[in-house]
Amino acid sequence: MSKHKFIVGDRVEFTPGRFDGNVPRGTYTIARLMPSETADLQYRIKSARDSHERVVRESQLRRG
Repeated sequence: MSKHKFIVGDRVEFTPGRFDGNVPRGTYTIARLMPSETADLQYRIKSARDSHERVVRESQLRRG
């Protein structure tokens, strides 16, 4: 089982994928570590701008 690269409270930069619609790129905070059935782990992140939360893959994040 893989280990999450980020922890709750980390600030990250999110880059949306082509299927993410109108999700804005930018700075987010890790709100929760999510289980994943694939090698690309998941996180619940919270927007620094509008406090909206979403679930994203680790491959879409980098240290912010």
